Amino acid sequence: MTEHRETAEEALEELSPDEGERRRMQEAYESIRDRALEDLEEYDFEAQVTLVGSAARDTWLEGDRDIDVFLLLPPYLDRKEFQEIGLEVGQAVFPDGRVEYAEHPYVQGVEDGYDVDVVPCYSLDDASEVQSAVDRTPFHPEYVERERFEGFSDEARLLKAFCRGAGVYGSDLRTHGFGGYLCELLVLHYGGFQEVVEAAADWTPQVVIEFQTAERSHDDPLVVVDPVDAERNVASVVSEDSLATLIHHSRQWLENPATEAFDVEEPIPVSEEELRSYVEGRDTYLAAWVFQAPDVVEDQLYPQLRKTETSLVEELERQGFDVIRSHVFADDRATLLVEANVGRQSKVERHEGPPVYVEEHADEFYRKYEDSDDVVGPYIDDGRYVVERPRRYTSIEEFLESDAVFDLALGQNLEREIERGYDVIVDEELTSLLDEFAVELASHLRPGL
Repeated sequence: MTEHRETAEEALEELSPDEGERRRMQEAYESIRDRALEDLEEYDFEAQVTLVGSAARDTWLEGDRDIDVFLLLPPYLDRKEFQEIGLEVGQAVFPDGRVEYAEHPYVQGVEDGYDVDVVPCYSLDDASEVQSAVDRTPFHPEYVERERFEGFSDEARLLKAFCRGAGVYGSDLRTHGFGGYLCELLVLHYGGFQEVVEAAADWTPQVVIEFQTAERSHDDPLVVVDPVDAERNVASVVSEDSLATLIHHSRQWLENPATEAFDVEEPIPVSEEELRSYVEGRDTYLAAWVFQAPDVVEDQLYPQLRKTETSLVEELERQGFDVIRSHVFADDRATLLVEANVGRQSKVERHEGPPVYVEEHADEFYRKYEDSDDVVGPYIDDGRYVVERPRRYTSIEEFLESDAVFDLALGQNLEREIERGYDVIVDEELTSLLDEFAVELASHLRPGL
């Protein structure tokens, strides 16, 4: 047995749920299923209840506390009936449950310590007939069950834990990483955890893996064509950064296998002393734009935050503020954090016009500024007209406190909260965020792999 295999086997002892955990998971599911089926008897149609996700495929990791239960409803129901019945049954199963919204509403509850999602979907004969985004999900356990090989569950657990240790496990739009089903498909395709890692170490985007011929093109860095739906890329959510992170960790594993590769390193919260030292030692400019987080699920919130982050950074760069890094994070409040080389600039900026010989545009530029009292110039430098004009915003703080922020590409839900009010917090004043975001700030102050 090689050193890599010995290390993986050692890690696997801590990753696999024991028989007691398996029994508790099964009992929790059966209790949920029976209550759902009892309520479904009130309707004049046949319906089923099924377990999906890692629990259904026997690939969940020790300590995972998630159960996904799907209600398979007749495909002839219109969308309104479908949603109403899904909610009625979910709330009958969990009277104190919480209604969440993705493409359609579903109910979250807790059963014997397990976090449970009760999700309606249409009962179909083929995944090509999908009417809602989740309709293909029940086909995934069926496919994996047909294709699995001896030892598959353990190999899948290893890859999931490896991705988790690298910080790229999860298909949510906050993580942009490798979901459970994607990990399982990679193991099926390559034949095991070690084989996936060896392949990943040599990946160069675009990586394409086809379980069947794709029926549409994809421009994602990793493309894994869903074996139950030829139009879908299972890896569509994987970002280029997440792909690169897995490549890096794969190379590290091949060079030096260690059980720590499967561990989750919990970040140490940032202290006031560390934050103050960071600000003073780097002599950069830190600014946080803070507002109430809208009451939407993370898969709706984080795309909007990142869209706004991108727009903000691009605008700050256009105005001459050299942004080093930026981050977004949210709890009760949402925060966009930027760190820049330059946070405050002079009152004037150099503005170059066209070359003098480009007559029409050059004359237009010259006429615009020739009688302006608040500019220096126009003058000629390197063959083109130049003026020095007042700078609109002399600091990042001034920009963030202006109405110009509403010209950024703001997510719809964010814009409403920002209109209600926000705070701009800079440099050492960021210590006021530590009660809520001490862990999240660690990712900015201590970036690394």
